[in-house]
Amino acid sequence: MSRYRGPYFKKIRRLGALPGLTKKSLIDESDFRKQVGSVKKSQYRIRLEEKQKLRFYYGLTERQLLKYVRIAGKAKGPTGQVLLQLLEMRLDNILFRLGMAPTIPGARQLVNHRHILVNGRIVDIPSYRCKPRDIITAKDEQKSKALIQNSLNSSPHKEVPSHLTLDPVQYKGLVNQIIDSNWVGLKINELLVVEYYSRQT
Repeated sequence: MSRYRGPYFKKIRRLGALPGLTKKSLIDESDFRKQVGSVKKSQYRIRLEEKQKLRFYYGLTERQLLKYVRIAGKAKGPTGQVLLQLLEMRLDNILFRLGMAPTIPGARQLVNHRHILVNGRIVDIPSYRCKPRDIITAKDEQKSKALIQNSLNSSPHKEVPSHLTLDPVQYKGLVNQIIDSNWVGLKINELLVVEYYSRQT
């Protein structure tokens, strides 16, 4: 299954708030809950929607998400938490968390267009897995810096997670450590995602 390229609001209306997907607000979250609260959902549908929420938020194909679930299942620690850590440490998501891109799709475009360096080298793979002590900077070109400056200007008071450090003057971010689960920006029950895939196999 390919990556979804349709209207984001269509997915937000069905799945709820996906803050990394778009800067525009759709409706008040309490209003959204009232609209969908009356619909009785099966256990399968609940697990499916949690999986879809995770997939659309991080911009993954079905195959990519399944690959992350399998990697998380082989790692030490709770599978759900490891899965979220793997997704949050992707380069496109780190750029979004730093405020260097307005959305996760915007961050993916920055990376694809070769505007971003990791430890002094161009990385054009959005799924690149960042590690502690990685240094993320804009390419030393006016266009690259202007794109990042526009994003920083649009959200000057955005709180940077504790596992990251931002130097806006030098267009530089530092990964201090693996993300703490409290900083995951998506309200999701990751155990339901793991359950969904465990029942598919």
